[in-house]
Amino acid sequence: MAINVALLGATGSIGKSTLDIIRRHPDKYRLFAISANRSVDSVIDIIREFRPQVVAMHDRRAADTLVERLQENAMAQVEILGNADSIGALPEVDMVVAAIVGAAGLAPTYQAVKGGKKVLLANKEALVMSGKLFMESASKYKALILPVDSEHNAIFQSLEKCAVDGRLHYDTSAVNKLILTASGGPFRQRDLSTFGDIRVEEACQHPNWSMGQKITVDSATMMNKGLELIEACWLFGMPLDKVSAVIHPQSVIHGMVQYNDGSTIAQMGAPDMRTPIANAMAWPERIQSGVMGLDFTQLGHMTFDAIEQERFPCYFLAREAFQQGGGLPTILNAANEIAVEAFLSGMIGFTMIPRLIERCLSEISDGHAFDIESVIDLDSKTRDYGRQILKELQSL
Repeated sequence: MAINVALLGATGSIGKSTLDIIRRHPDKYRLFAISANRSVDSVIDIIREFRPQVVAMHDRRAADTLVERLQENAMAQVEILGNADSIGALPEVDMVVAAIVGAAGLAPTYQAVKGGKKVLLANKEALVMSGKLFMESASKYKALILPVDSEHNAIFQSLEKCAVDGRLHYDTSAVNKLILTASGGPFRQRDLSTFGDIRVEEACQHPNWSMGQKITVDSATMMNKGLELIEACWLFGMPLDKVSAVIHPQSVIHGMVQYNDGSTIAQMGAPDMRTPIANAMAWPERIQSGVMGLDFTQLGHMTFDAIEQERFPCYFLAREAFQQGGGLPTILNAANEIAVEAFLSGMIGFTMIPRLIERCLSEISDGHAFDIESVIDLDSKTRDYGRQILKELQSL
């Protein structure tokens, strides 16, 4: 019997890669439910091909338009919901791919965890914002959390592990360090004196990966790696001083585990998200992903460099926020989303992104996040404060 999949964020880059895996294995997986923001045309294409039973549209107008379009095309049998919060917890769903970008993915992903589902986590913000609550809930509700981010899936593949009572257990007793790799983005060699001149189109041109605008800018600032560092600590139960990152421009090695006997286990592969998605969907088995294996005679050289604080301050802001704890990672994430949105819209320059984040981290009282509701409240408070800072900057 095919596994029923709920795909949160079906029209994004992770969503499209997931659909390709499902397309290749119709005997194994059935797309039962999807969510999207406002891409009505893309959703209709998905409905035509995969025939999901439930569709959630975050944008209300888009949901109304979708209903009209489906009726026009005699496809009205699909159930349309106004938000994605509940689709991952539907009783018919076996597996949830959490691919919504940003804080918007927290609530629906958390509901899937409470539903005790197999959750394929591509939404790193869920753990950045609420790591302790999220992992405690996964244990309580026996949800199986499998990492889809290429770096975390690489660590996942390189660690000794087993599943007990619906939960993954990692043997880290002999682990010295987890090492994430970063491409360095488009500006790893750019003259620092020209960072104030960086244009949006330059920041959105990733050298190796094809991703959405927000995550591509995060890669350019290296905030993406800072968020991934926090995610790795929660996923694998490792302290901050045992998790690090290095710049690896070739993006061939995606993550490494260094053991106390001097061994380092690395996962290698082409920069294609279908590999980690297929690995997580089928684990503990392996299935075809459509990605070709590496030809080692064509690889050339591989290099590794340290991350420079002057060039990539966002990475170090993330480390510091996690080290201090409390609600600071939630503030960090919200401030970053506001800053990146402002940069993409032309309101601020590239170098203002870390400055706005730093102000929010230093000026907002982080409080205590006892539940998901208080995490969401702190996220909202930070966004309001960040927007106020932007208004001040525009008035100067």
